[in-house]
Amino acid sequence: MSCAVHLIVRGRVQGVCFRSRAREQALQLGVCGWVKNCSDGSVEIHAEGEKETVERFIIWCKKGPPAAQVSALDIDSVSPRGLTTFEIQVAPDGDEQ
Repeated sequence: MSCAVHLIVRGRVQGVCFRSRAREQALQLGVCGWVKNCSDGSVEIHAEGEKETVERFIIWCKKGPPAAQVSALDIDSVSPRGLTTFEIQVAPDGDEQ
């Protein structure tokens, strides 16, 4: 069964390869979606796929890569969008946030 979540990851999650590692993890699990840095220092993620794999991805996001220090993870269920890959998004001006 397909499901999707919107995640906000808080803590020391920028400048620690969180986005690239999240993408690697998502691709390994077969999760589709996107990840991006937010101006408030958090990381925003849309993830969708089979319920079990999305749940495994959420568990990874609670810890993140070794240099990260996740202090909070906000999780909201959303409608799947039918995405077929997992991408790192950048700011509209082309600069990474």
